[in-house]
Amino acid sequence: MGQFKIDINCDVGEGVGNEADIFPFISSCNIACGGHAGDQETMLKVAYLAKKHNLKVGSHPSYPDKANFGREVMDISDQNLIQSIRKQLADFDEVLKQEQISLHHIKAHGALYNQTAKDEELAKAYLDAIDDYKDRVLLYVPYNSVVAKLAKERGFKLWFEAFADRNYNSDLSLVSRKDENALIEDPEAVLRHILPIIKNSKVVAVNGESLIIKANTLCIHGDTVSALKILMYLSSALPKNQVEIQK
Repeated sequence: MGQFKIDINCDVGEGVGNEADIFPFISSCNIACGGHAGDQETMLKVAYLAKKHNLKVGSHPSYPDKANFGREVMDISDQNLIQSIRKQLADFDEVLKQEQISLHHIKAHGALYNQTAKDEELAKAYLDAIDDYKDRVLLYVPYNSVVAKLAKERGFKLWFEAFADRNYNSDLSLVSRKDENALIEDPEAVLRHILPIIKNSKVVAVNGESLIIKANTLCIHGDTVSALKILMYLSSALPKNQVEIQK
């Protein structure tokens, strides 16, 4: 048994098609539910696989923007965004009901995730959209973010999330994907990145500064080219470093 425990999650159902390969190595998943990717067929297929592997299942709502994969800030009214998120979650609920799966968590995707971390009005709209779920599911949010603060005030149960395959700026924001050093793709580099997060609640930013961060769950993006390679490496390397993956 490890001295430390951590959940490892992946964003899935996004068209990569590698879920059957990566699911044995993770403990929770965030399934795209039609905003940036996914449809009824992919939701059903991935949810079935997740159940088979005994994973904690979460919904992964986004800006309704498949053209940009939900990675660009969208000019949309609060009312339309709330309506879209509620439809995404309702569609996913139908899938979970069909497969007899309980919803474990909700995690926003892409630009919606990043913007709600710092934009109070957007965070309020997002929380309004998912308010009906607050008494029964966890909300995956970044540590020390605007959305985390507001969600806690409103009674949501939170898990703090950090990113295993992404570098951080000195304000705990993620390095933009437009920058060369945004991604961490080497498995050993990922391990060096996450051990201080797990053991010491610290992360080293790209400027070399050591920052306080807390994480109940670590994300490895399913569409990262080396995702499977990273996960396979961590499955053996983490126990050697007294870390147990929290199934």
